[in-house]
Formats: sequence, C-alpha cells, structure tokens
Amino acid sequence: MLVKRILFLGEICADKARQAVIRNLENLKKKNGVSFVIANGENVAGGYGITAKLADDLFKAGVDCITTGDHFLDRREAENFFDAEPRILRPLNYPDKVCGHGYGIYEFENCHIGVINLLGRVFLKAIDCPFQKVEKAVDLMNPITSTIIVDFHAEATAEKVAMGWFLDGKVSAVLGSHTHVQTADERILPNGTAYITDVGMCGPFDSVIGMRIDLSLKRIINAVPVRLHPAKSNVHICAVLLDLDTETGKALAIQRINLPVIEAKRAESEITSENNKQDID
Repeated sequence: MLVKRILFLGEICADKARQAVIRNLENLKKKNGVSFVIANGENVAGGYGITAKLADDLFKAGVDCITTGDHFLDRREAENFFDAEPRILRPLNYPDKVCGHGYGIYEFENCHIGVINLLGRVFLKAIDCPFQKVEKAVDLMNPITSTIIVDFHAEATAEKVAMGWFLDGKVSAVLGSHTHVQTADERILPNGTAYITDVGMCGPFDSVIGMRIDLSLKRIINAVPVRLHPAKSNVHICAVLLDLDTETGKALAIQRINLPVIEAKRAESEITSENNKQDID
C-alpha cells in the first residue's frame, strides 16, 4: 500500500480568495502532509473565468492542477492558453473542437494521478453527456493509473450523487463543485470511491456565493440585469483532504476543511512556533 494525501481546493472566487490561497497554501501542505494539490479556478479572475497570469500565480504557490467549469471561457485570452497548458483543464464534455483538455495525467513522487473535469447538464448548458464521456476517459487512463480524481461541476445534487454511484470503484474520488456551498455528506462509497456533493468555495462568506450582497439582492428582488462584483469580507478556504492508495486507486479517507482566513493565519503561526521549537531542541 502506497498512501498519498491529495488536497482539493474549492472554487477560488476572485482576488481576496486568491490571495488567501497563495498566502496559506504552503503551510496547509506542510501541516497536512499533502503531496498533490488540485484547485478549481474558474472564478479566480474577478469571479468570472481565469487568466494565464492568475493561473501562473496559483502554480507558483503550489497548485499542481487547475480545474474549471462553465465560466472557463469568460476571458477572451482563455483560448490562447488552454491548449498550451495541460495543467489547466476545462470540462471534458464540451465538444471536441473547443480549446483545452478535459483530463490530464500528472506525475508526482514516483506516482501518477489522473484528473478529469466534467460539467453537469441539469439546470446548466445543453452539452454532451458527462456519464458517457467520463467512462471513456477512465478507460483511456487506466493503463497508466487507477488513481483518478473527478471534479464534477454541476448544479443539481441528484446529478452529482448519481455520478458518485456511477463511478464508485472506477475512480478514486468524485468531488462536486459549482454551488459554492460546502456540503456535509463526505463519505467513502462501498467500492472505494470518495464522494462529496460540493467542496465549497475559497471566498468571502459575507456574500451571496461570493458576490456582493447588495448587488445580488437587487438582481434577485427587482429581476433586473445587474453586473455582480465579488465581495471581500470573511474569507474562508474550503477544501477536502483525500488519503488515496495509489497502488489500487482506492480512497481510504476524505476530510472536509472549512478554514477562516484568520484561522489560516493562526495555523501559520502555530507551524512557525513548532519549527522554532524544533530548532531550539
């Protein structure tokens, strides 16, 4: 048995969340013994899409793979770098001619890990079937690795739960994204697949799923088109930790993280104190 710990960061929503992740990721990795980091970055550019520079900032901070969702093309420059950067994924079930990659296989610590990005169809765009697409991708990846993480970017809980059962025993984890609200249903399914309906967001909790409360209320109550802007207060880092047996691809544990940024700073202080104590000893 060769166990590796994987960190999956929920959707990083705009500037304050990006700064919080960049500032705290190294210590989160050290404290939890993390070997590989995946982050959903589809809202990292002001809440709408991602740019090459912001993706590079996350890679430099210690993120190994970035997944996205239905906003991945919100920035015009996306088409210029999604093809060129295999560490950034877009949903696999977009048409084949769309720029970018729907899955990737990455090497770390003498292991291989596969990551698949999917988009749901319920209450979202009319798009290819994620169930049929993911099955083919898993078959292609299995000769190289059985350790596979799926980011299922979907609106409907039922569709996410169905995907978990559909892939149980075929992949290491099915992790939901898109709703920005962390769910409390993390579990290991009977055949060894870790599951959670939504990992949540890295973003401001004093908001409407990351956006300013006043603008969101105006849009909802008055039914008028209002451009939403990111909120800034009470930033949390939401994520899950996965313990995976990379020899079998089975999940051994899944743990939720919901860390206020003030707590992240405290964790940083604790790690510094521990390191100083070790130096003294």
